[in-house]
Amino acid sequence: MSFDVEQIRADFPILHQQVYHKPLVYLDNAATTQKPLAVIDALRDYYTTINSNIHRGVHYLSQQATLAFEETRQLVSEYVHARHGYEIIFTKGATESINLVASSFGREFVKPGDEIVISAMEHHANILPWQLMCAEKGATLRIIPFHVNGELIQEAYRDLLNDKTRLVAITHVSNALGTINPVREMIALAHEHGIPVLVDGAQAVPHLPVDVTEMDCDFYCFSAHKMYGPMGVGVLYGREEWLNKLPPYQSGGEMIRTVTFEKSTFGELPFKFEAGTPNVADILGFRETLLYLDRLGIDQIASHEESLMRYTLDQLRTIPEVRLVGDSPHRAGVISFLIGDVHPYDAGAVLDKLGFAVRTGHHCAQPIMDIYGIPGTIRISLGLYNTRDEVDSFTRAVKRVIEMFR
Repeated sequence: MSFDVEQIRADFPILHQQVYHKPLVYLDNAATTQKPLAVIDALRDYYTTINSNIHRGVHYLSQQATLAFEETRQLVSEYVHARHGYEIIFTKGATESINLVASSFGREFVKPGDEIVISAMEHHANILPWQLMCAEKGATLRIIPFHVNGELIQEAYRDLLNDKTRLVAITHVSNALGTINPVREMIALAHEHGIPVLVDGAQAVPHLPVDVTEMDCDFYCFSAHKMYGPMGVGVLYGREEWLNKLPPYQSGGEMIRTVTFEKSTFGELPFKFEAGTPNVADILGFRETLLYLDRLGIDQIASHEESLMRYTLDQLRTIPEVRLVGDSPHRAGVISFLIGDVHPYDAGAVLDKLGFAVRTGHHCAQPIMDIYGIPGTIRISLGLYNTRDEVDSFTRAVKRVIEMFR
């Protein structure tokens, strides 16, 4: 399938509307992406044709739903190049995936005096689970600092790794700065010390090819809704050896082998970590997302977005009042900036009235804003359906904001 942006935009009905009598320009893809008709139709089709609980059912509907559900797992496995389909665990989002690892890993492998290493550019979802686990276990959270341009200081990272380090948890792409971190090299360094690594890939999978086998990570997580799929669906990839070592995160139906009042035994992977009835409809919607992205081709998506992001940066740099926050040469998806002395919320409110959906604030990354000494930023985040015409109109809107607050 050729990458025709106008043809692609026709697949997303929400884009073709007006807000405040202005054409909608959607630039908030890092928060959530819009959904193609194929995904929306899949939700309706499930509920009108094969709505049923999955696994163990012998009737037709259950068997069809189960087949589609497990096909989705295999498609996810292929999308991230996992070795085995059973290394893919379905959760309700990247946040739950991180909490799963923090809880299960912490119970089994962390003791008082141990250390967990994260970076200073993490989303709150990759900070709080480790803070809570460290507080419970008497462990210490260690932080990798970053340069003013938004790149992690690799020398500081090396110095943090020691025989007390039990796990490293880092973002692949910063949701507030857009920085693409050198995760492959950071994983290799951690593995030299025998330390497992979790990678938060929520902002990477919509924009970049991801190969967890080549990356050699131990855990990788992301959310469907940030890659044109439904909300309420997340993925945790876990290396088989680690998933086998970890105790269950939750308990209940589906995740067991045998249950007696004296003792219970747990099921094999992946079911050991999938207690209860899953979000079948949205996972089947996610199946259509993966098929849709496969038809477009992640390499073509990445090429389109890279070109558009560079064009956007070039346009913003022509405006003297615009100050970029984080300016790493290795970046994807996200551009954060300030407009002179205008508060981000004020700028965002004006842009909204002009038809532009942008995000303002700390972006669930308050430590980043504290490091820069600012209350927040204006963040635009690009998707596969955004165009140069939208960037041009956005640039004009930024100039209007400047004139209004001059």
